[in-house]
Amino acid sequence: MSAPLTILGLESSCDDTAAAVVRCGGNTGADGAQILSSVVYGQAALHASFGGVVPEIAARAHAEKLDHCVEAALDEAGVTLADCDAVAVTAGPGLIGGVLAGVMCAKGIAAGAGLPLVGVNHLAGHALTPRLTDGLAFPYLMLLVSGGHCQFLIAHAPDRFDRLGGTIDDAPGEAFDKTARLLGLGQPGGPAVEAEAQAGDPARFALPRPLLDRPGCDMSFSGLKTAILRERDRCIAVHGGLTRQDRADLAAGFQAAVADVLVEKTRRALDQYLSLAPAAPALAVAGGVAANGPLRTALTVLAAGRGVRFVAPPLRLCTDNAAMIAWAGLETYAAGARDGMDLAARPRWPLDTTRAPLLGSGRRGAKA
Repeated sequence: MSAPLTILGLESSCDDTAAAVVRCGGNTGADGAQILSSVVYGQAALHASFGGVVPEIAARAHAEKLDHCVEAALDEAGVTLADCDAVAVTAGPGLIGGVLAGVMCAKGIAAGAGLPLVGVNHLAGHALTPRLTDGLAFPYLMLLVSGGHCQFLIAHAPDRFDRLGGTIDDAPGEAFDKTARLLGLGQPGGPAVEAEAQAGDPARFALPRPLLDRPGCDMSFSGLKTAILRERDRCIAVHGGLTRQDRADLAAGFQAAVADVLVEKTRRALDQYLSLAPAAPALAVAGGVAANGPLRTALTVLAAGRGVRFVAPPLRLCTDNAAMIAWAGLETYAAGARDGMDLAARPRWPLDTTRAPLLGSGRRGAKA
């Protein structure tokens, strides 16, 4: 790609309404990528009393905020729609109401402004973020660890990902959220558990490290969540309630168990990735759980010990945002991708369609 490209991106797959403008002059994945704006309207207050995201409330909020979010992103970037080369939008996977709101908004903008439309896989947005932030060259190993997904991927190209393994039940982000609810902590669960764990003893409770006794890179976190429930109930039975120290120790133990599993499975994924003899080996992490400090530290140590470059995006680009969608759209647009007004919103959309589904498949397609 030689001519500069400017892409407007929209993201609405869960509970963050986001719009961003990204520009790149020169080759994609190299120097020259700029985030001209990145606006995120969160919905935490709307869902706080429910203990989690309510899909219908999220969808309605997206429909109300998307146009305002786009206007704010364009103003912050100092550009107009006439300065943009295309509109990129998350077309899945995600909560279907929110995805549909984003797709319809993007279609309206594209049709009204006469711009090309590019549908983006939300997971590809996360997986390609290290190319936006660090110019990472293909192929690299990606640990995509978010609220709804956890996968090891070898990224070969913007539209080619080889899945080495992933979670067969709850994703780590889901497990963090559910653990936070079990312990009476706030939402989102990841930051709440991490903050509580700072005062805790991770070794107090004998918590399981699921699937470490089995080969491969698949993971499971549902049993760990159940173990937390049982230990919590045991503490309540003994003390007549959950003490502050009990809560801190359970949070610390849970966080340590998740990190241990992810690090060991990453070590195995690295073995497979390095067998390809990449010219510039790199391990990247992305997704909301990638913001967890102890996990980042453990992965940094692992990568250094294997002589592999470690890349973690800035914290603001770990959680859902539209800059990653604009960038993924830019990469695929530069490769010739275009979508028509028949672009469909998809609740399920696996990155690697050559592998058997991790979580099964139904009428709507493979989940992951």
